[in-house]
Amino acid sequence: MSMDETKEAAAEKKKLSLAPRGKLELKKTVETGQVRQSFSHGRSKTVTVEVKRKRTFAPGAPGGEAHPRGAEAGETAQAAAEQARHAHVLTKNEEARRLKALQGAIKDEEARRLADIEEHRRQEEETRRRKADEERRAAEEARRKSEEEERRRQAEEERRRADEERRAAEPKAAKPGAHAPAVAKAPAAPAPTAPARVVEEEEEEVSARAKRGAKVEAKPKRPAARVAGEVRRQGKITVAQALDDSAEERVRSLAAVKRAREKERQRQLQAQAAEAKVIREVVVPETITVQELANRMAERGADVIKALMKMGVMATINQVIDADTAELVVGEFGHKLRRVSESDVEIGLKGAADTEAELQPRPPVVTVMGHVDHGKTSLLDALRATDVAKHEAGGITQHIGAYQVTLPSGKKITFIDTPGHAAFTEMRARGANVTDIVVLVVAADDGIMAQTVEAIRHAKAAKAPIIVAINKMDKPGANPDRVRTDLLQHEIQAEQLGGDVQTVEVSATKKTNLDKLEEAILLQAEILDLKANPSRPAEGTVVEAKLDRGRGVVATVLVQRGTLKVGDIVVAGAEWGRVRAMTDDHGRKVDVAGPAAPVEVLGLNATPMAGDEFLVVESEGRAREVSAFRQQKRRSAAAAAISRGTVEQIFSRIAAGEAKELPVVIKADVQGSIEAIAATLQKLSTDEVAVRILHSGVGGINESDVTLANASRAIVIGFNVRANPQARELARRDGVDIRYYSIIYNVIDDVKSLLGGLLAPTVRERFLGNAQILQVFSVSKAGKVAGCKITEGVVRRGAKVRLLRDNVVIHEGSLKTLKRFKDEVREVKEGFECGMAFENYQDIQEGDVIECFEMEEVARQLA
Repeated sequence: MSMDETKEAAAEKKKLSLAPRGKLELKKTVETGQVRQSFSHGRSKTVTVEVKRKRTFAPGAPGGEAHPRGAEAGETAQAAAEQARHAHVLTKNEEARRLKALQGAIKDEEARRLADIEEHRRQEEETRRRKADEERRAAEEARRKSEEEERRRQAEEERRRADEERRAAEPKAAKPGAHAPAVAKAPAAPAPTAPARVVEEEEEEVSARAKRGAKVEAKPKRPAARVAGEVRRQGKITVAQALDDSAEERVRSLAAVKRAREKERQRQLQAQAAEAKVIREVVVPETITVQELANRMAERGADVIKALMKMGVMATINQVIDADTAELVVGEFGHKLRRVSESDVEIGLKGAADTEAELQPRPPVVTVMGHVDHGKTSLLDALRATDVAKHEAGGITQHIGAYQVTLPSGKKITFIDTPGHAAFTEMRARGANVTDIVVLVVAADDGIMAQTVEAIRHAKAAKAPIIVAINKMDKPGANPDRVRTDLLQHEIQAEQLGGDVQTVEVSATKKTNLDKLEEAILLQAEILDLKANPSRPAEGTVVEAKLDRGRGVVATVLVQRGTLKVGDIVVAGAEWGRVRAMTDDHGRKVDVAGPAAPVEVLGLNATPMAGDEFLVVESEGRAREVSAFRQQKRRSAAAAAISRGTVEQIFSRIAAGEAKELPVVIKADVQGSIEAIAATLQKLSTDEVAVRILHSGVGGINESDVTLANASRAIVIGFNVRANPQARELARRDGVDIRYYSIIYNVIDDVKSLLGGLLAPTVRERFLGNAQILQVFSVSKAGKVAGCKITEGVVRRGAKVRLLRDNVVIHEGSLKTLKRFKDEVREVKEGFECGMAFENYQDIQEGDVIECFEMEEVARQLA
């Protein structure tokens, strides 16, 4: 077959042909075949082999396609068959290697993809930055050209005005010499930009009329007057002509001039807006976010962040900054600052002080105190029985802890029922002082008892006047004179003995002289001149509070000034609520409660504590803010006072110089022990420290003792006595330290150690040993090392050392290393050799002596 015939055959093969069913299709590019594969264990199977043709291109023709030759296809099929015939099952190691290689390829591909993304992002950022720079340069160029155009226009205007003035002056100068021959005078050359100025003026006039809405008349175009010698450019400008500096300067178009003027006008408007900036008063709390600060200043957050960056503070939009930094930022933007704190929510709660014209007399608030079984409860019942309102109401239906008695004269007295004096001290510990007068009940047959003395001390601590009611005068053994005499020991001098304390002899069971007691109370109230303003929002104190199953939170409050009404929003301590209902001490519903009136209040959201202050606020929002602040403050105080009053904290306060006296509460089994302990502790006091005995008494430790210690941050000393369960629970809750003793010397030793903790310890030097330097070695890493022999005592690592040369101290420091042979040791005793090196010191010589010592603190003891 010739070459031509071969080409024709190949061309015929490449021609498209129709299938027998009339479909247009190409020939198959996949050839199939079958080979038989044999395995080593004797089995064999038939394998189908497919050979796919690959499209290739001839080297000479870039677009020409070359088909694989038949020989190459046959060789490929044979190779595939041979590979299939000798193929074996992959082992696990080969599969693992292939899987590892595949994973590595995937990771590489992912890394390349991430790199491409990062490169694309970087290129976009570069393009964006380049575009911004170009826009900035274009804006600067436009501004510069507009400024030049403005200067050129002003110069032309001045030149035109000068020409007009000169032309106006010429006729006046020519009138005197009318017969003289006229001298030809060359006219002034027109400004080169006059045609452009005329066009600009016409365009501006047309634009102004169009803006006003007037009809613009089409003017016929007139040919622009050409300047002599000026040749209008004809045709297109070439690159060479544009780059030729010698050519005439190109004049900007009218549109470019208008754009420049518009930009200048916008810039001036912005400058005027900046000059007329609104100065605001910015309220800044203790901490504030950058976004909130920007909102309060009405500034952009990005501008605030830039200002912070200029100050060296890198902050995000949601980051919190302190008030000092915010103050600098506010000053940078020209605003006024008003700093507030969290406690500012309580500012203005109590309102302004009352004037003398607004004050009106109010009933006195009386607290009855005394020893158990001295008739205190009977006297209270007898006083309540004299209430006129009691007979009108048909009997007292309810006891709420505080009540008001109306006398026949119409005057009123408010009594607070405090069993013992626990509640009284509890309120005083919280800073409340609601009592005006204290009635001290003393039995005429028993005289002054332990709780009577305790009540006297509580009353004196509250600085309230005392009226002594000598009860049980109907008993045969009553001796009021002995009671008055015993009161002198406690600095209470009765009027009968030349003092100022009123004493009234009464009998609760016989109801004798109760009117005299009431008169004494009213007389003392007149002396105190008790007044309050009823025409203002109510303020007062919570006497007690409880949670009633049917009514919810019920709080007994005592109004001290103002008037409480149903519907008022009140804040009681850390709780708040709206007054839903009020009842008086007789169980009747009331709508208002004036000064010194005790009422039960319903509507609080939680139970307040006894002694908490309550007041009326204007809105629920204010009440919530005050309540949230007080709750947070109470939680912080509780966390800080968990261990307050313990011996360890007393030591720390003494060491910090905060405590100059040690308050204690002493309870013992007999009075003799109390006197002995108190006298010994008082002798321990010095000029620097002192022991202050708050209270001492016979009997077990009760809740009153713990409450008193908690209010004064004292410790409770129990000598041969124990605390009752209620007192132990209260002490555990308030963190009061109760210490029990049975030997008086242990009490003295502990108190002496507490007082001694105030004195600074003495620092004393203790000698350890000496070492003689026998030889000095130079080590590359450690410097100079002294080979020594311990001549006296012992040398310890970490102790202080001195280097002596001819018995003169030339260095004092510490050891860097202490070795025996090649091992680091803690100490080396006398007679042994060792190697020592100093910390940051190298000037050592043979024959020097190393003295080892340590410093110890010795606690000072009271003499």
